[in-house]
Amino acid sequence: MHRHRLLIGLAAAIIPLKGCGCQRLYVDGSFVTSKEFPNDYDVAWEPAGVDLSKLKLMEPVFFDFRNLRAAQKAKYFGEFFPSSAAADPAGNTFLEFFQIDKSTGNRKGIIALDLSIKGMEK
Repeated sequence: MHRHRLLIGLAAAIIPLKGCGCQRLYVDGSFVTSKEFPNDYDVAWEPAGVDLSKLKLMEPVFFDFRNLRAAQKAKYFGEFFPSSAAADPAGNTFLEFFQIDKSTGNRKGIIALDLSIKGMEK
């Protein structure tokens, strides 16, 4: 049930992102593990092709990083970052950062969602 709630939040967030031209999302966090009760999910969204002015008007929460992204978590149950933005002091982008295992430093997989696929309009 909890994982379903997170998925509903992710699906709701896809609507404005796709509507503003986002073609791909990368999903990370405990949601994409076998953890029975994941805490949340983290999304890196590709800004290439996105009408940022429109997205800021349509959904300003994607640009609100205050209070550890509390507004994003409250609305969508997850956190959202531009994939090309710097994520750590080493200069890794969020796309790169999401692929680093925090415990080992080894590379790990994440989930890519292609929003350009026909039929994803709904």
